[in-house]
Amino acid sequence: MREKIIALIEELLKLPAGSVKEDTRAEDVEAWDSLAHVMLIGELESRLGISIPLDEAGEIYCVSDIFQKAGV
Repeated sequence: MREKIIALIEELLKLPAGSVKEDTRAEDVEAWDSLAHVMLIGELESRLGISIPLDEAGEIYCVSDIFQKAGV
């Protein structure tokens, strides 16, 4: 599941495959702005069935936070 999440992030943010790691921070990726963040949360649910409540979505600062919220 972690690989699917990373692939989804790379796809949505139009990043090269292999460029996103568990410790990749949103602030370090220019394309990971607030709109992309909301889109990512929506796509995690629609494509992968991962539901992250909106109040918790604001607590995501890096890829490992997504893993934690997703329970993977």
